[in-house]
Amino acid sequence: MDKSLDPALLEQVKKLQQKYAVMGQDLSSYLDGLLYSDYLTYWDYIHLDTLLSLQNPKTQFPDEKIFIVYHQITELYFNLILWEIEQISHHQSLTEKFFIERMRRVVCYFQQLEASFTVMVDGMEREQFLKFRMSLLPASGFQSAQYRLIEICSTDAINLVNAQERASLQEYSDMDEQIQKLYWRSGATELASGKKTLTLQQFEEKYMKLFKETGMKYRDRNLWKLFGTRFSQSESLKKVMREFDQLANVLWPLAHLKSAGHYLQRDPEDIKATGGTNWQKYLPPRFQKIMFFPDLWSQQEKDEWGKAGIVKALSRS
Repeated sequence: MDKSLDPALLEQVKKLQQKYAVMGQDLSSYLDGLLYSDYLTYWDYIHLDTLLSLQNPKTQFPDEKIFIVYHQITELYFNLILWEIEQISHHQSLTEKFFIERMRRVVCYFQQLEASFTVMVDGMEREQFLKFRMSLLPASGFQSAQYRLIEICSTDAINLVNAQERASLQEYSDMDEQIQKLYWRSGATELASGKKTLTLQQFEEKYMKLFKETGMKYRDRNLWKLFGTRFSQSESLKKVMREFDQLANVLWPLAHLKSAGHYLQRDPEDIKATGGTNWQKYLPPRFQKIMFFPDLWSQQEKDEWGKAGIVKALSRS
């Protein structure tokens, strides 16, 4: 029996030896570790048992598990979006090709998010939802920090300021001043008094420091800034950035609005969202007019912001 080693395998061993020698490490010790270690399994690699243990309903209503899993999946997609944006923003030699490829991934994730709202609209019994939701107070999907980070990493802070106050704030004015005027902060006020809800108070206490730090970190390297300083002539990149802008700021919020309306809208008075957030004024894109990349849209498109989502919804009905 020929016991000689494959020359290709010997070459790989030599390369490994060189690799570890540079780090002052002994290859033999690492090979011992490989010899004694167990085989990797799918369930261990993705921590399946841990993952499936993270759903802890507060009530006995079966559909609450659907609600939890849906939001966990949403947060995982947000995490992927942030991962792609980070790769773009911190790439050592950013190219147009890399920028476009990663933006296409972001668009793909948001397309999945938009389509996923059918789970929320059609996947739960309204009667169950209206009961188990009361056990969740004052928690709210409004408190998704990752979504706020996506916004901050995508554009200049001035573009996230309340539409009525943008003109009065100079671009690159004090970051604290712009953060104070972010559009979503007015979406978590009590409907009657206009005071901050407990939902907003908790959210700001936990995350405002992170939002300010991220705003400063991405001030000169958010997606809009990188596009404008390096790739503003790329029509291919413009196209995918417009698609992202519309998905994040029109189509996904409208899908969210449809879900909220399905469960919370009734005559003569709408039901309050968990945490008392003002969803009727907070979610519609035509009110907020949030655009990550405003210069990529014509004045007519800005004036009709949100219309494309309504047309798309009607075409499906």
